[in-house]
Amino acid sequence: MKSKKIEFTGSQGDSLSAKLDLPEGDEQKGTVLFAHCFTCSKNLKVMSNITSILAQMGFATFRFDFTGLGESDGDFSNTNFSSNVDDLVAAYKYLESEGHSPAILAGHSLGGAAVLQAAHQMDSVKAVATIGAPAHPAHV
Repeated sequence: MKSKKIEFTGSQGDSLSAKLDLPEGDEQKGTVLFAHCFTCSKNLKVMSNITSILAQMGFATFRFDFTGLGESDGDFSNTNFSSNVDDLVAAYKYLESEGHSPAILAGHSLGGAAVLQAAHQMDSVKAVATIGAPAHPAHV
């Protein structure tokens, strides 16, 4: 698996840190946009393990740190669920501009709730997968 470090502009204008993990070889089945759990980061071991498996299956995975978390800029105390959803949409727009429009959204815990909330704003998305996510944003 090859990884590229990326920075893009989040919903509040801050620089957000991301990784694009690419499968070996030229054939790519699609791109997965993966959102981490509450107060976690893109570098969480479980996220690395999942992206490694997805790469073996031929999928590129884009994972990023929400505003104020991990290696991203911004003040976490000025964020909320809605701003996380907006960061997710900003990540989608970045990927779209780079020719990596995601076909799959994935999210863990609060990240799963965020992908459920954001999916309707992303035309290229064909599937959504969540791990331990609240079933409805009202449960957040």
